[in-house]
Amino acid sequence: MIMCPLCNGFEHHREILCPNCGTIMTDQGKITDYLDDYSAYMEIDSMKLFDGVLTSLEEHQCVHYYYCKNCLHEETQTIQE
Repeated sequence: MIMCPLCNGFEHHREILCPNCGTIMTDQGKITDYLDDYSAYMEIDSMKLFDGVLTSLEEHQCVHYYYCKNCLHEETQTIQE
């Protein structure tokens, strides 16, 4: 079974540096969890159709939302499952 190492706790974090200020950005979880109140409870593979990455389902990628607390920069990163 293919699973995201961050969502499932196999890895605690990925160090992503903010391109604006160089601060370590915080992982806020899957981008699809922010679509609506119930999206976090939906089937993961179905939600990959709405994550903004056309090949995330086929290439087994989990799209995470990263946030910089210093300069408020936001971005997504694909995590290989």
